[in-house]
Amino acid sequence: MGVLLVGGTAFRVWQVARIDDRDKADVVVVLGAAQYAGKPSKVLEARLRKAKLLFDQGVSEYVVTGGGRREGDRYTEAQAGKNWLVRQGVPADRVIEVGQGNDTLGTLRAVADEVKKRGWKTAVIVSDPWHSLRARTMASDAGLDAWTSPTHSGPIVQTRETQAKYILRETAALLYYRATKAGADRIAIDQEVG
Repeated sequence: MGVLLVGGTAFRVWQVARIDDRDKADVVVVLGAAQYAGKPSKVLEARLRKAKLLFDQGVSEYVVTGGGRREGDRYTEAQAGKNWLVRQGVPADRVIEVGQGNDTLGTLRAVADEVKKRGWKTAVIVSDPWHSLRARTMASDAGLDAWTSPTHSGPIVQTRETQAKYILRETAALLYYRATKAGADRIAIDQEVG
């Protein structure tokens, strides 16, 4: 039974990673990742590029950048994301930064609160492919009608070995979340998921 549960979950992580849903939504949500003195990491920049593409294609009129700050940081992941998007031509009044949350769950709960406060309910989540199912599940549990449009570039999607590693980690994190309703980013990903 356990093998079926783990195998089935891993298959769903892989399957949802391949879905690129660009239906219109109230907001495009960019999950945070590491930033260095306000400069997005390569992982975060790949997510921001995808969010800008969705904005430019008219998927939503607003982009929400999410993610808090680590101890000693001057910028939140959300600030670094907003600044990058504005420099790339997205109007500042169309980017909403939500600088709370130091893991996926905390970020999505803060984002959901902000989105619902504005009377919106639909969101396209932008993150890494393997992170999509867990992010979508958490966003739905936080009260958003959410779907995903993952990145297909950046350091996390370059090799088969990297892909397999993250599929396994996300499988474990999703199973942990479903069992406990607690975040598992430290268990799931040793890099920069926000």
